[in-house]
Amino acid sequence: MSIASELLAKPGVVAAGEYAYRGDRFSYRGALTEEYARMASVMCRATTMGANMESAMLEALRPGSGLHPPRGWLVHGPGHTLCVMANVFCLLDNAQASINDIVGFLRQELADINTDLI
Repeated sequence: MSIASELLAKPGVVAAGEYAYRGDRFSYRGALTEEYARMASVMCRATTMGANMESAMLEALRPGSGLHPPRGWLVHGPGHTLCVMANVFCLLDNAQASINDIVGFLRQELADINTDLI
């Protein structure tokens, strides 16, 4: 079973997918159109690259801070949250999902993923 399928089985997950770090491919499952999923994968890749650059700058200012490389990021809005870890993204309905459960699941499932690809 793919990680996107496992995420979709969790309460409150609206959509989930994976994107290529080089930006040329993505896959998804859930309640997104193909075009929205493509835009989400492009945005997730760009934001991941930005978070990686910013964490490298913070690490340079404070060596040993443990901020680089970043493992993921999220944007929490009033109705929905976007969680990204490694190259996996998922969109959550805040009224039904537990961010802690989803982030914990992603941390466990992606603990051994190579971060050198960013």
